[in-house]
Amino acid sequence: MNWSDLEIVAPELFILAMGCLVLMLDLIVSERRRGIIHLVSLLSLAFAAIITLRGSGVISGSAVTVFGDTFIRDPMADLLKVFAYATLAAVFFYARHYLREFGLFRSEFYALCLFALLGVMVLISAASLVTLYLGLELLSLSSYALVAMDRNSRRGSEAAMKYFVLGSMASGLLLYGMSMMYGATGSLALAEIAAAPMDHPVLLSVGLAFVVAAMAFKLGAVPFHMWVPDVYEGAPVAMTMFIGSVPKLAAFALLIRLLEGGFADMHAHWQSMLIMLAVLSIGLGNLVAIVQDNIKRMLAYSTISHMGFVLLGVLSGDSQGYAAGMFYVMVYALMAAGAFGVVILLSARGVEAERLEDFKGLNQRSPWFAAVMAMLMFSMAGVPPFVGFFAKFQVIQAAVNSGLIWLAVFAVIFSVVGAFYYLRVIKLMYFDDAETEAVIDVPMDFRAALSVNGLLQLGLGFFAGSLITACLASFGAG
Repeated sequence: MNWSDLEIVAPELFILAMGCLVLMLDLIVSERRRGIIHLVSLLSLAFAAIITLRGSGVISGSAVTVFGDTFIRDPMADLLKVFAYATLAAVFFYARHYLREFGLFRSEFYALCLFALLGVMVLISAASLVTLYLGLELLSLSSYALVAMDRNSRRGSEAAMKYFVLGSMASGLLLYGMSMMYGATGSLALAEIAAAPMDHPVLLSVGLAFVVAAMAFKLGAVPFHMWVPDVYEGAPVAMTMFIGSVPKLAAFALLIRLLEGGFADMHAHWQSMLIMLAVLSIGLGNLVAIVQDNIKRMLAYSTISHMGFVLLGVLSGDSQGYAAGMFYVMVYALMAAGAFGVVILLSARGVEAERLEDFKGLNQRSPWFAAVMAMLMFSMAGVPPFVGFFAKFQVIQAAVNSGLIWLAVFAVIFSVVGAFYYLRVIKLMYFDDAETEAVIDVPMDFRAALSVNGLLQLGLGFFAGSLITACLASFGAG
């Protein structure tokens, strides 16, 4: 190990140090000055972004591996990390108001989010099965603790237990699959696995099936989706907002690192599995979301369907498809954070606004934030000119280019079906009378962040080409 190796992992080392610092700040900062913890956490993300972007010049658009080929730094990793910082910054802006309102404003939330972010970063840059597992477990353990953070909530404790038990099963599947891969190839490095001769095709195929099942769990894809609605509903909104946004970037990276980095030659094997997962996720996710009357469960099933669309890009097995999936997951992370931000906006006096009826008449109470929520819903539904439309167009085009016309038609049909429950929220906000006259009272930074998040759905729609080009360049297809 030398200085250049440490320079490559500088963003990870910085986030690790800041996570420890934030955890210790709670011991020396008084109750009245806990806003410092929030400020330090935001500054940590800003400086991490600067370090990452400055470090991009070191690799000059090419991939660099360090620490015995276990950690890789490439354009895809840098772009995903920067979006992870931006999404987590939005989560912090929205969460502070919620944490104060519900008596949960402690350093543990910020520290756990930073440690989970570290897991995301390690996973994004993983070049070995060992690094993949370490990053995934750091992210998972932090997420379990976040869900159970409100110790007085029975629903939160139950959701955390379900999440932990099912997550442990998924980790077991992943480890078992990885052990088979190691047995078949004799290596833990993804590049060496990709180059290894197919001496044991059956063992490798079975191991790949276990790994894909574990990845489907982390994505929340059907039929490994059971934890998603229960965790989304049971966890406090601030924690649900984090789980529904930042980890999705890591789940996409997990797919790419394993399938493209280690098993590109077995594309025919894993493509059929991803097709099944995509069809089930898009179909079931959209259909079940229609009957939900709880906004958190509705967004949970919405997440399931969106992850099915991400798989449409990945299953193509080419750079164009990977870039489309990457573009989709980054856009979705921002949409999800914004949607849960509006839920926090309407939550007050210790009561979460988790019923769809809570959105009735929002236009009468706050026309601007009703417009923000409408932009987010239109974008999720894939209505032009919002960025969600271009994201869906890209992954559907990737399916068409792969010759899977029937799958593209299926995705289009269920995009129309899924638009119903998004438009229902807009109908409640604009055409129903408000059930309460409560005044919306949130800090200015919350208002500014939510406004920017909503406007980005329209702004990124007009300038989607630049982001798509960056995604293509990440896979050498620019």
